[in-house]
Amino acid sequence: MQAPAPVSIAVEPPDGPAFVTLLAAYRAELDARFPGGFDPPPGWAARAETLVPPRGCLLVLRSGGEALGCGAVRVLEPGIAELKHMWLSPELRGRGLGRELLAALEAEAAGRLGCPTIRLDTSPLLAEAVALYRVVGYREIPKYNQNELDAIWMERNLASDNP
Repeated sequence: MQAPAPVSIAVEPPDGPAFVTLLAAYRAELDARFPGGFDPPPGWAARAETLVPPRGCLLVLRSGGEALGCGAVRVLEPGIAELKHMWLSPELRGRGLGRELLAALEAEAAGRLGCPTIRLDTSPLLAEAVALYRVVGYREIPKYNQNELDAIWMERNLASDNP
């Protein structure tokens, strides 16, 4: 049996080819999983300028050099970041890499962006994602945005929440 390829997680530009490809793969998966397909509203994808310092950060997970996962955080309001576009290729799931990517994104939010609180919105159709968020300490909160595609809004205080 061949050993898994080495994994790296690093900051990359949101207008780079890796993120463009990963975002398309994420969107295709949502299209396959949502009844009736996925028809995102205008503005679904975070604008590139919100995903670079000092307003945000995009991380790309690579395995064996190939871009196979991503996630972003952006400042929603002072002290509060928002998790966006976290996705991991199905071939890498079940190895703890989603949790590793999430931890790296939280570190960026708390450190580089100075946000001790992080929020996200998600769909109950993404049961694996919801389970991950809950196990690491996210709690459901009232709706904080106008995203009508999602039905679950969550938050975690990175300074005090411990799973």
